[in-house]
Amino acid sequence: MLKAINLTCTRGDRRLFHNLHCAAAAGSALHIRGDNGAGKTSLLQILCGLRRPQAGEVHWHGRPIHQQRAEFVNHLAYLGHDDALHGDLTAYENLTAANMLAANSRDRSIADALRRFNLPSAARASRFLSAGQKQRIALARVWRQPRGVWILDEPATNLDAYGIRILETMLNEHLDAGGAAIFTSHREIKLSAPARELYLHTFQ
Repeated sequence: MLKAINLTCTRGDRRLFHNLHCAAAAGSALHIRGDNGAGKTSLLQILCGLRRPQAGEVHWHGRPIHQQRAEFVNHLAYLGHDDALHGDLTAYENLTAANMLAANSRDRSIADALRRFNLPSAARASRFLSAGQKQRIALARVWRQPRGVWILDEPATNLDAYGIRILETMLNEHLDAGGAAIFTSHREIKLSAPARELYLHTFQ
């Protein structure tokens, strides 16, 4: 479904990775590991098309993603380090705003998302919520918009044990439905079928 071919990426005068290959097919997960600064976030951004590699290409269904940008984005859900929430909006309002931007008729209901991710339905601005609650809103945003490819950068950040279980269930259901997932995480995420692993080494 999604394949990286001969990727090379540098930051400033430092090479992060060179001639890198990776792939995620339907129903499978890829866990990208590595020390801080090894290039995990840069790799995810390249896979999403948010930045271009110095060399190599990313293909989706056999074609470079830059040649089918609109179609690829319609099948992609990306969660970065920033939760991308508006602090003055409630959980419901943040999910509504995301729905308007995505304009996807297949979106799951906000009421279902609030229940599933144990989010407050009261009119509390998200800036008053805990870091874990904010992360669950961000995860609910991904869950609500069915996409074939999920690319998640540290999705377990700030989650307690209960939140981790929600994340694991969410990922397992996505994979069981034929979706693909690529993620980074310093915390253990248990999946029904273990994710393949790619370890990025830090170049000196």
